[in-house]
Amino acid sequence: MAKFFKYKTADQLLADARSRQLSIEILEQIEPLFRPIEVGGRPVGNRLCVQPMEGCDGDLDGIPTDLTFRRYERFGSGGAKLIWGEAVAVCRDGRMNPRQLWLHPGSASAIASILTLCRDSHRAACRTDHDLLLGLQLTHSGRFSVVRPQLVTIDPLLDPLTIDRRTGAAVIPQAALLSDQELEQIQQQFIAAAILAADIGCDFVDIKQCHRYLLSELLAAKHRPGRFGGSFENRTRFVREVIAEIKRERPQLLIASRFNAYDGIPYRADVSGEPGKPVPHTFPISAFGVDPNDHLQPSLDEPIQLAQLLVEAGVSLLNISAGNAYANPHVVRPAEFPPIDGYHAPEHPLVGVDRHFRLTAAIQQAVPTTPVVGSGYSWLQEFSMQAGAANIAAGRASFVGFGRGVLSQPDFARQLQMHGKLERTKICRTFSYCTNLMRSKDHPLGQFPTGCPPFDQEIYDPLHKQIQKQKQQQAQQQQ
Repeated sequence: MAKFFKYKTADQLLADARSRQLSIEILEQIEPLFRPIEVGGRPVGNRLCVQPMEGCDGDLDGIPTDLTFRRYERFGSGGAKLIWGEAVAVCRDGRMNPRQLWLHPGSASAIASILTLCRDSHRAACRTDHDLLLGLQLTHSGRFSVVRPQLVTIDPLLDPLTIDRRTGAAVIPQAALLSDQELEQIQQQFIAAAILAADIGCDFVDIKQCHRYLLSELLAAKHRPGRFGGSFENRTRFVREVIAEIKRERPQLLIASRFNAYDGIPYRADVSGEPGKPVPHTFPISAFGVDPNDHLQPSLDEPIQLAQLLVEAGVSLLNISAGNAYANPHVVRPAEFPPIDGYHAPEHPLVGVDRHFRLTAAIQQAVPTTPVVGSGYSWLQEFSMQAGAANIAAGRASFVGFGRGVLSQPDFARQLQMHGKLERTKICRTFSYCTNLMRSKDHPLGQFPTGCPPFDQEIYDPLHKQIQKQKQQQAQQQQ
């Protein structure tokens, strides 16, 4: 039985939102979702975006496998006109897991093939791809890199929760800090990956600055010395220099950035099955987009400055997110149930959805001529697209970003266009099965691929059952 989601009608959802003093709106007519728009001079046929979601299904050299091709074929034929490809690492030791895609000369032709397949399947299903915008997210996982944690700043709240997988112990912050010279080398890796992305046919690349991966952590590096820390100018130096060099090398390539407008702080549950609580902390808090004296309150001065700086630097498209999937997953993904290594939500998911909407609206207002993608829709389930239509109509966002819901219903955009609503029997109920697959590591390649076990049963249900069996066996051995 649903713990939070109990709405039979949109009016019930709105009444609950009003009782919580939230600003969520619903628009029954979803026509705004199908208004065309331009991004960097390129036509985009609707306002529906497939968000970047890792499949964790590459090989150990970062090359896509059959499952990767299958996902992108389904994304392409689904009808969304903005397909924001998943996080692709810029170097081997910057990967978050050993099966994350990695863009390098040895993988470039295979990744080019998934882009071609995505476009071909889109053209076959939608008759044209001239108004499809397709790109990749370029990333370095920083403190969450699978080979070893690579920090850019000391974080007294996050460091004790950052595990060095080589030792199984909490990271030693000073020993893991990257030098300015090492960051300059990583800049060159971003630039090289962007050049490859342009050459294999990407319309855009996203310089990823969210979820406390490396560039996101740099935004919060207020106490780091040197040219990449301290002042806002220094903390944004990495991304500004990378963008400038990409524009010199491949001026036709559109540049995007998904960034955290609010980091929050880590949460943990004292007892399994209980709601999470913020970890012990003192003020002021050093995190990006957070009121230093109240971690529950966003502070948007610097996120707005960042958005304006990115646009001035030549970024054509922004995507707004929040939180950290390892430390405060309820902020990143409002959900009905937590992942296996998480905690029960300390707030009603409507509050998290509203936070996402407000953050996006503030950034869109600050850069009104630049398209901004909003996040946080999946938990609204059958009402997600009506909420998206309301945000588009009111100018609070330019695109509705749909994440986990695409895994359960990859043809969501065509369903909306043909029937005016999602197919109810395939709506993501945010049970976190996809995340549980990602968090399970007892696999020959060190990482299970991820998808939707309830609604993509042929591929992912056997994997989910395998993980459950493994956990039962481990529990019996511990008794």
